[in-house]
Amino acid sequence: MADENSKMRLKYNAPVILTFSLACALALLIDKTVYAGFIQRYLTVGTSLAEPLDWFRLFGHIAGHASWGHFYGNLLYLLLLGPIVEERYGSVRTLVMVLITAVVTGLINVFFMSSGLLGASGIVFMLIILASIVNVRRKEIPITFIAVIILFLGQELLKVGANDNVSHWGHLVGGATGGALGFWHNNK
Repeated sequence: MADENSKMRLKYNAPVILTFSLACALALLIDKTVYAGFIQRYLTVGTSLAEPLDWFRLFGHIAGHASWGHFYGNLLYLLLLGPIVEERYGSVRTLVMVLITAVVTGLINVFFMSSGLLGASGIVFMLIILASIVNVRRKEIPITFIAVIILFLGQELLKVGANDNVSHWGHLVGGATGGALGFWHNNK
């Protein structure tokens, strides 16, 4: 007879990342099936903080995506890197880092950009940086971290100003915020 403890079970292993991913999928599903314009109306940061809804959008924009392709591209990285980061920093710290990154990228957009901002790309780049420094210890900087920074910065700096409807500044700010939060946490 098989031991009851040997049965495989599903585990909600990264609750912040999985819940966030589901929220993104739900928002896009609502936008594409029930309420066209939902994401534009409720989950896109604009260039003002005049209305109470604008303050919600500072956080909420990370759940809005322009298309299934945009969502899918971010989802792959969220699900690949998010559990590594959440395991290292814990769910509460990961949530706080996601929210701080959302607000910082949102505020940068409000004060310095002239277009809307939506999507989890800033969070993805935060996770890329955090995952690459997850093993920073004893005053050592992994060469992989330096390689990620060079590739990441190079790609994004080359694309800044491109007319491609992508917030490359949002990516850079997300990565910088993630790096700062990761090094701050690791130095504590």
